[in-house]
Amino acid sequence: RYCFVFALGYLTVCQITRVYIFDYGQYSADFSGPMMIITQKITSLAYEIHDGMFRKDEELTSSQRGLAVRRMPSLLEYLSYNCNFMGILAGPLCSYRDYITFIEGRAHPRAPPGAAGKEDLPGDRAEPSPNVAVIQKLLVCGLSLFFHLTISKTLPVEYNIDEHFQATASWPTKVVYLYISLLAARPKYYFAWTLADAINNAAGFGFRGYDENGTARWDLISNLRIQQIEMSTSFKMFLDNWNIQTALWLKRVCYERASLSPTIQTFILSAIWHGVYPGYYLTFLTGVVMTLAARAMRNNFRHYFLEPPQLKLLYDVLTWVVTQVAISYTVVPFVLLSVKPSFMFYSSWYYCLHIAGILVLLLLPVKKTQRGKTTHENVLLSRSEKCDERGNSLGQNSFSTTNNLCNQNQEIASRHSSLKQ
Repeated sequence: RYCFVFALGYLTVCQITRVYIFDYGQYSADFSGPMMIITQKITSLAYEIHDGMFRKDEELTSSQRGLAVRRMPSLLEYLSYNCNFMGILAGPLCSYRDYITFIEGRAHPRAPPGAAGKEDLPGDRAEPSPNVAVIQKLLVCGLSLFFHLTISKTLPVEYNIDEHFQATASWPTKVVYLYISLLAARPKYYFAWTLADAINNAAGFGFRGYDENGTARWDLISNLRIQQIEMSTSFKMFLDNWNIQTALWLKRVCYERASLSPTIQTFILSAIWHGVYPGYYLTFLTGVVMTLAARAMRNNFRHYFLEPPQLKLLYDVLTWVVTQVAISYTVVPFVLLSVKPSFMFYSSWYYCLHIAGILVLLLLPVKKTQRGKTTHENVLLSRSEKCDERGNSLGQNSFSTTNNLCNQNQEIASRHSSLKQ
């Protein structure tokens, strides 16, 4: 906790210095960006060491057991994890155990015995090539950058608060432009995060295993899933696929450990971590209301629309529309940054979604989340760690069997998650 407070406090001082002394109002890449990533790594490792060396296994969740660090890292290991060239500028965050496994050469399966008619050599490994994954991600980067430099410039988010637009546009026009302008603002994040992922993959880091078709998966530290983001039918689905590694960091260092109002504490921590612009706080405080309201609506009404398939399809379409509009409404201050334009926007919408969210929370019964139970993500992490350990202990000849077991576990968990959604 001391490490967490110090690292986050130091980051906040850096953010204040940059915003209010150097360059207020100019959102650009700067020294605080790498500091944000290092803050995540320092705090994550601090909790992982604490879990592994100072807490009993029965006190930990399955994900905490899987990520726990059982010995104190050396200075070289610590600096390598925090400052390696692959993730120093834009991340993404990775766990210490995944990084050390990669550095020590244990991230890939051993070659099967007698492969290609050759005798086994000590240390032979069937290392999959990341070339295809890197090329695909670079293509996504190119398209995202092209989209950002062309279409995004013609659809500025600031136009939502233009006085002439507010006075003359109809409500359907305002809703459509809000969605399109925020859709056009996303490619710059797609570009940055996908490029960072591709850099790690090009260095050989990010291999997760093989899918059921035997194709190598290079998404261990991927930060987003574009298709799921754009097709989200719930607030949670959007958040689960956007800035994935940061969401996992927030869950591991805050949500799972908070004793009071974990959702609120997590959103506040996210706002502090992002910076000191008032727009960040407006976005994440609005996000608290939207998340809790969306959860209440889903728990109270979704089960009425599962059958027949036509009704389920109609429900999915309606929830997609509502989710995309609610997300766009929530993140406008995140883009505008300042207080005055943010309140101008919300005033032009009469704070309608704020009011609707609060009414939902007041009128509908809210089901409390049970953080003590193992979630889908915790199951995946725990099983992945067990499979890794089993693969290492069984040796060269048994990796394929172990990997198949991992894939089966992940497939089962994935099906379970799909059914829940």
